[in-house]
Amino acid sequence: MNISLPDELKNFVDQRIQSEGYGTSSEYMRELIRRDRDRAQFRQYVLDGMQSPLLGRIDGSYFDSLQQKLQKHRAKKK
Repeated sequence: MNISLPDELKNFVDQRIQSEGYGTSSEYMRELIRRDRDRAQFRQYVLDGMQSPLLGRIDGSYFDSLQQKLQKHRAKKK
């Protein structure tokens, strides 16, 4: 795949490669594409969640229980 950019965008990409430590413009573009894919997936999760039925109240105890589950999960992995 080849991508043509006007000089202004090419200069921007070159600056980002240097300032962010990417090895090549391909690495930079792959990272942008991954971020876009992740953003699209996250958006879909949010939309799916908005359309799902309410299953209960979300309050401090809900998040406490999630944290406890996460700690148990991490302890099992060790």
